[in-house]
Amino acid sequence: MNNAGYGLLAATEEASAEEVRKQYDTNVFGLLNVTRAVLPHLRNQGSGHIINISSLFGYQNSAPGFGLYGSTKYAVEGITEGLAVELKPLGIHVTAAAPGLFTTEFASSDSYQRSKLALDAYKDTVGGVRNNMDRFHGTQPGDPAKLAQVIVQLAASSNPPVHLPIGKDAVQNFRNKTAQMTKEAEEWESVSVSTDH
Repeated sequence: MNNAGYGLLAATEEASAEEVRKQYDTNVFGLLNVTRAVLPHLRNQGSGHIINISSLFGYQNSAPGFGLYGSTKYAVEGITEGLAVELKPLGIHVTAAAPGLFTTEFASSDSYQRSKLALDAYKDTVGGVRNNMDRFHGTQPGDPAKLAQVIVQLAASSNPPVHLPIGKDAVQNFRNKTAQMTKEAEEWESVSVSTDH
């Protein structure tokens, strides 16, 4: 189970290259490093289940200031999907488990990081999130004990999904994203399919 990660609260323009690199080093490259290290063992036994912890922001980036964090979770979703295709013939399952907002320490000031730069231009978007994080901490709707039960059930499944949103908010983000993408694809379909020779 790949669960290493932290949040970075920053408008994209505010985040330094170093802050973004650190976010990706932990949330994406850390996950890849652990996965590559465990794969020889899983291949040798011909079975296993890799569970990568994603986020509701890996489906739809709905909170200003968590775009870069969300982009790392989009990467986790994509890596998981690619691995699932590669590893299925080897008897290894792969799932991206995408929790919504649970009353963990994620929203505590000790857990996530803020960019050093805070621009006044983003005071009404990212600033609103920045100013309310402390009040939000501890009021998230999800119960971590129930999340743990879902992960145990997922790990024991003989036919696990590749993508699993967990929590009402995560399921809603998933539905919103797929509906948005379907609508856009339909609206632009005549243009999109006009490119063949």
